[in-house]
Amino acid sequence: MTEQENAIRAGAGSAHEGDGTAPRVRLHDRDSELRSVEAAVDQLCRGFAAGGTEIGDLLTFSGRPGIGKTSLLHEVRRLAKLRDGATVLFARGGERQFKDPYHVLRQLLQPVLSDLPPDVFAQVMGTWEEVVGPAMGLKQPKAGARRLDPQGVRDGLDYVLTQLAPRRAPMVMIVDDLHWADGESLSWLTKFAIRSSELPVLLVFAFREDESDWPTETQEFRRAVLGLKARRHELNRLNLSSVTDMIRAELGDKAEEAFCYEFWNVVNGNPFEVIALLDQVRDQELEPVEENSRQLRELAVDATGMTLKSWLDRLGASTLRYAWACAMLGTDIRVDLATRISTQSTEGARESIKQLRKQRVLTQTPNGNLEFVHPLIASSIYNTMPDATRLGMHGIAAAEIENAGLGLLAASRHLVETHSGEGDDRIVKKLRRAAIEHQLIGAPEAAQRCLHRALNEPPADEIKAEVMYELGCSALLTDPVATVNQLKLALDPDELPLRPELRVDATFRLSEVLAHAGELGEAALVCQREAEQTVDPAGRQRLQAASFMWHAFRKSEEDGPGRSARLGEMCRSLNGKEASARAVLAMRAWDLTLRGAPSAEALALADEVLDGGRLPKGLGWTDTTWGFELPSMLCLTYIYNDRIAQAERLAADAIIQFEVAGWSGAHRGFAYFLMGLARFRRGLLAEAEDFLRRAHRISERIGDMLPLAWDAVGVLVDTLLARGRIDEAWQLANDSGFHPPYHATAMVLPDAASLYGKLLVAKTRNAGAAAALTEAGSQLEIRGWRNTVWAPWAGHLAIAIAGDEPERAREYAQKAVHDARAFGTASAIGSALRLYARIEHGRQAVELLEEAVAYLGQSPAGYEHAVALVDLGAALRRVGRLDDAQECLYQGIELAQHCSAEGLVDRARQELANYGLRPNRVGLRDFRDTLETLSSSEWEVAKRAVQGVPPQRIADELGVPIGIVNRRLAAVYRKAGSGPDGLASALGLPPQQRDLGRLGDLND
Repeated sequence: MTEQENAIRAGAGSAHEGDGTAPRVRLHDRDSELRSVEAAVDQLCRGFAAGGTEIGDLLTFSGRPGIGKTSLLHEVRRLAKLRDGATVLFARGGERQFKDPYHVLRQLLQPVLSDLPPDVFAQVMGTWEEVVGPAMGLKQPKAGARRLDPQGVRDGLDYVLTQLAPRRAPMVMIVDDLHWADGESLSWLTKFAIRSSELPVLLVFAFREDESDWPTETQEFRRAVLGLKARRHELNRLNLSSVTDMIRAELGDKAEEAFCYEFWNVVNGNPFEVIALLDQVRDQELEPVEENSRQLRELAVDATGMTLKSWLDRLGASTLRYAWACAMLGTDIRVDLATRISTQSTEGARESIKQLRKQRVLTQTPNGNLEFVHPLIASSIYNTMPDATRLGMHGIAAAEIENAGLGLLAASRHLVETHSGEGDDRIVKKLRRAAIEHQLIGAPEAAQRCLHRALNEPPADEIKAEVMYELGCSALLTDPVATVNQLKLALDPDELPLRPELRVDATFRLSEVLAHAGELGEAALVCQREAEQTVDPAGRQRLQAASFMWHAFRKSEEDGPGRSARLGEMCRSLNGKEASARAVLAMRAWDLTLRGAPSAEALALADEVLDGGRLPKGLGWTDTTWGFELPSMLCLTYIYNDRIAQAERLAADAIIQFEVAGWSGAHRGFAYFLMGLARFRRGLLAEAEDFLRRAHRISERIGDMLPLAWDAVGVLVDTLLARGRIDEAWQLANDSGFHPPYHATAMVLPDAASLYGKLLVAKTRNAGAAAALTEAGSQLEIRGWRNTVWAPWAGHLAIAIAGDEPERAREYAQKAVHDARAFGTASAIGSALRLYARIEHGRQAVELLEEAVAYLGQSPAGYEHAVALVDLGAALRRVGRLDDAQECLYQGIELAQHCSAEGLVDRARQELANYGLRPNRVGLRDFRDTLETLSSSEWEVAKRAVQGVPPQRIADELGVPIGIVNRRLAAVYRKAGSGPDGLASALGLPPQQRDLGRLGDLND
């Protein structure tokens, strides 16, 4: 009987199950589990054959070590590989490799991804190739690549699997020994398991359920795995009859009942222990009779609790050393590496392998490598290594792995296990290089392990602070507390000082993490103090600018006007176009915007920052010199100064660049927020809601009520109010804690108190609104911030108190209009006038609203314009101008529909219906209206289609793919309300007429 069959028949795991070609062997006491396996595989394959895609499932097997989980996974693989077209992916966690980042995922995905044709590979990877490729070991990071955010890698893997699964469906993904999976793989697998039902994928996990069998680092994931919705099977011990069958199959029918009963009792029905004890019984030539049953317990101790002495007795010193080398390497063991690590000759290694296979310790896999028959054996052998031997062999393993061309990433696992205290500069250098490589694949925890080990070496005194700086930066995206602690140590005056440029950068990084944690005052102070001691002008300017930046984001400030004046002086003293000078200009532009200074001044500074409408080198979204706050300030400046198209271009660049860089945490969340805010200001409310909800989901994933969460919730509440969903907005605010005192230290974008007061006004809680808005105005006036778009407190306060204090309300409304006129944007003036009209009546209200509509019609604020039109229509109706009222209301409805402001549409229709007017405009759309909706590219396609030019020829004439032409034609037909036959008439074009211009040509 072969080793594989011996293991399978016991249900104790097999030495290799890679090819799925082994004959099916009956598993004892596993009938119900096998039925579940067959049903799961059959359901997947049948569902996919019937055209299903959202047919995934999760199957789990758990139990104590040696209970037979691996054997069941072998059966899953065998069954799946018998199905035509099925893709079977397999991986196994390793006790020695659970700190190797992406070790399990690389086993799973590397073979199938590397086997894809180049064109399919490009489609599957999409824009994530530079993120997922290096993490999965499919390519080297690009020269100059930045560190990857682990969440970005996980998001990239989500995308890749959604593209890969349908192309390789039905797909069965199997992970054995999940409890030893590396943290990076485990975090993705647990999240992917939740949504695997959306794909044609069967996930199969096998793991030990007991907490003590999971590494401390993965305990949180253990709870997540146990909470997954799955077909769960906890494997029980074998019954007496099955164990008796196994004993007699090995020792013959002469085995007595009493002996078999005691044997079963001793091994407690554990299949692995059955095999191990049978080996001992056979080696000792023990007769399976009742009088020998008392010796079984003693033999079982040697069989399952192998000590150094027992392994030496069984294998001999030379063979045991080879086994130690294999245990160090973990799974899929290369023979040549194990040979060199064990320092044996080729012939000696060959003899050791022969002995280890004979003793059922190792087996050979289909690719020629080695594996342990069972992970319990690998653990037993590794744990018998004397400490000095283990440390020395890890050093040899690190060197040999690097010499074999496998790189520092693979070698670093062994480097961190070597003996420290030698002060070896070569090891420190290698560990620092390995840390960089780990960060480039999105494995900051592995980088930190390398740098901690480098500090323990220890490094030379002159570079110790530098290693601390690197350690702090390695945790920048994942562990703010660790970053703060390490950077403070690196900046400690008692340590040998960092190089000046690194000291400036370390200070900026420290301030950045403090700011992201809400400690904006401390962040500003850290930069200010260091700037006073920095000799280099560029470094000093960077820190001074950073101090101004963090002060600008604070919730409250002791000397806001004074800081603004100092920033203005600094701005006036600038010369040159370097990044630091442009950074100061961006801050000043945002400062002027908040202060409500003339918009032209802020825009002039903002435009000076850009280079051809794009962010200049050194101030990019993923540039680490300044961080993403600087371009965010610039984007916000454009949003609040009615240059929303420019802001959208910047936000779109941010989303793409963060995605390409693999930065999927707060960076991408804030980019979504900026795009959502821009869409809201433009009046595209449905799109705004989508982007803001994405930002909110990311903020919830990162932590509780970070500044990003406040920003996203605030604008999302405002968006819901605009869409007429007042109760939903109120519920969201309550659920998210969006009410005083807001974030403890960071200001909310836009002003939280103004938004909350606006919400209370919408809920007709005027007393509470008045109190909140009065307090908001007081705080903003102290800082000198009078932007009525960012903080429209005065206009809404006027509405809240108008019923009780009409004169005071008029004063606040007039103040808002005055401040808006000083700022000078059309949307600010129009919105302030519209709010003022809410507290006036008759002709005065009409005049205010007519002026508001005129201003808002010149702005990109579509929703505000729609509200003003509806308000004006209602005001005109009240003064008896019904024809004018009807026209304004119709225009308001059309614009509100475009904005997805359903509540405003309903209000306008009700206004029309109440006075006998039609709630919808009667009449057909003029062809000129359709022409105005067509883009220039759609118009070019439409002209040719009217002339009877076929799509392929249109594509050739325009030099674009046929798919784009078809999409543009679909848009033309939809907007024109006609198919090809009636297109000419719908567009007001004579058929077959060539070389038509647009509307001007028709007028001619």
